[in-house]
Amino acid sequence: MYIIETHRLGLRNWLERDIPIFVEMNQDPKVMEYFPKLLTEDESKEMVERIKAHIDDHGFGLWAVEIKDTREFIGFVGLSIPRFQADFTPCVEIGWRLAVPYWGKGYAQEAAKAVLNYGFHRLELEEIVSFTSALNTKSINVMRKIGLKYVKDFEHPNIEAGNRLRRHVLYKKKRTEM
Repeated sequence: MYIIETHRLGLRNWLERDIPIFVEMNQDPKVMEYFPKLLTEDESKEMVERIKAHIDDHGFGLWAVEIKDTREFIGFVGLSIPRFQADFTPCVEIGWRLAVPYWGKGYAQEAAKAVLNYGFHRLELEEIVSFTSALNTKSINVMRKIGLKYVKDFEHPNIEAGNRLRRHVLYKKKRTEM
């Protein structure tokens, strides 16, 4: 059932029961603080469909994460190919989004380490990147804890000039650094 498994977590394909929780997450101002806007129910559902299509097309994606003991859906962690153009694309990005009650428990770090291992050893990727708003210190801390190294700041092309979230940081790790 799980594509990737850690001591506490299982990463799997999305289930219908995940969607209402995901919709709530994307309407939570704390979860979405470093994104340009909250997502509507339809936008969240469309995002899940894009994630599923990405998994079908590439064999990897942003997998649903659940706590194995309780089977609670807590968010996503996984790999994706960004859809925007920048001087570092095309690339494979590691990303995560968890519901607030699951923050501060090491879940993002635990799942992300397992995803990096999967990406480098099962998928044989040479490099994995991650990026976020330069203001998002929580995600930057996860990037550092999983061994990604700072590369540079950049202006995210999908965020309008003048928006406080436009400046992003890029981190990366190479397979040879595992």
